Amino acid sequence: MSVFALPEEPLVFPDPELADPDGLVAVGGDLSPQRLLAAYHQGIFPWYSETTPILWWSPDPRLVLFPEELHVARSLRRIINSDRFEVSFDKNFQAVISACSATLRPGQNGTWLVPEMIRAYVRLHELGLAHSVEAWSGGKLAGGLYGVALGRMFFGESMFFREGNASKVAFVHMVRYLKEQGFVLIDCQQTTPHMMRFGAREISRSRFLAILRKYATRPWPVGHWLQKTECR
Repeated sequence: MSVFALPEEPLVFPDPELADPDGLVAVGGDLSPQRLLAAYHQGIFPWYSETTPILWWSPDPRLVLFPEELHVARSLRRIINSDRFEVSFDKNFQAVISACSATLRPGQNGTWLVPEMIRAYVRLHELGLAHSVEAWSGGKLAGGLYGVALGRMFFGESMFFREGNASKVAFVHMVRYLKEQGFVLIDCQQTTPHMMRFGAREISRSRFLAILRKYATRPWPVGHWLQKTECR
């Protein structure tokens, strides 16, 4: 297996099926909107730290959630129906991604959401391609998540919570919204027990790429999600 060094131009990536056993596809390049979109359209995403160059990944297997397979535990359904949180879409992307960056995670020394990454995804949000979902409690941001929407697919990036269950409530509302809008797949990128409890499951990279080729280019309006809903 070889890991490719990306040239400045053209904005191309190697075949993700050539990734190394850990899913590493390429090194280098930049985080311009054009390169990020080229990566997502090939099932590749950036993940690195301040001590490494930009690293591009395409894991095999890939953890995904089909919206119709969403599982919501009974205890979480009670919280959703309790009026405890208000959920909004694209209300404060900057606050959500900044909170995700500041969240300490088990097994990680520091954050992969370095300032360069934050600026890149804020730019995608300004272009109407990256979206945030916020959960509010008492007027304060209690949790949320963000990701990238292309065609009929959503690529989840990160989530955080400051109050228990806030990010879970935001996630459930987002999945239900995406299902209503005809989205076919939510990319969870890496396998975690947390996402599997929601019904996410692993599929092969080749199957993921086949779905991506079919649905990531489907027509879908670019722009901010303006819907706001109370959790009831």
